[in-house]
Amino acid sequence: MKRKILDSIIEKIIFICGILAIIFVILIFGFLLKEGFSFFKECGITKFILGKFWYPTSDPAQFGILPLIIGSLFVTVGACIIAVPLGVMAALYISEIAPQAIKDILKSFVELMAAIPSVVIGFVGMVTLVPLVRTLFGVPTGLTAFSGSIMLAFMAMPTIVTISEDAIRSVPWQYKEGALALGATKWQTIRRIVLKAAMPGIIAAIMLGIGRVIGETMAVMMVTGNAAHIPGSIFEPVRTMTATIAAEMGETVRGGLHYRALFAIGLVLFVITFLVNFVADLFLGKSKRK
Repeated sequence: MKRKILDSIIEKIIFICGILAIIFVILIFGFLLKEGFSFFKECGITKFILGKFWYPTSDPAQFGILPLIIGSLFVTVGACIIAVPLGVMAALYISEIAPQAIKDILKSFVELMAAIPSVVIGFVGMVTLVPLVRTLFGVPTGLTAFSGSIMLAFMAMPTIVTISEDAIRSVPWQYKEGALALGATKWQTIRRIVLKAAMPGIIAAIMLGIGRVIGETMAVMMVTGNAAHIPGSIFEPVRTMTATIAAEMGETVRGGLHYRALFAIGLVLFVITFLVNFVADLFLGKSKRK
């Protein structure tokens, strides 16, 4: 009897927590929509998203976030190109190849990487990576989208490695034994059986890593140069949407046009993140049905 009452209480608590999480997300979206919609009514959403110039303090002010969107895209895509293959391969090595003693050490090291604050990573990038990029590639400044991509890849790696390793380790051992019994080599088993079986979890890990990259602020502010222009290559300074909000929110007049423009950027960022997660859920659903 007591066990049933306790289970019922725990179920209700979990249900309430789930409902509260949904309510909080809706409230955040509503707050962003309230502040951003008033800006869109005054300046226009098309001009805001496709505008090529972000000069909020000029006269007249120009609120075009296309350079910020492209800067965020450069940094995010660059970080994914670096972090995804390295993260998945590291997870495969830890779960399928590494000896037990080395596996424990590597898992501890990966978890320790996740605990490093982003401002520390940004500072280390400024001191070490930025001069190295400037020297190696012969660019005027090392504060570039490429530097930001490397630092964000470093920050996304622990998430990708940890969750991918859990997904790979959860593949039933019968799948592996069956493949080996049919004459497959260890590498064929990993590539054709383990990876395919663990793919939904790996995709979830990648999407969570991308979410960390898109929402990162401090490290990006410190190593990308914060230049609000459309870059010609990944070796030019850029400014992301998150860095713009963090850098300018303290300088705006509450309720002013610039203030509402920053909330409009937050609304665009919220929608982009929602779409990324929505597409990921669709893909995961298809993978599970297959």
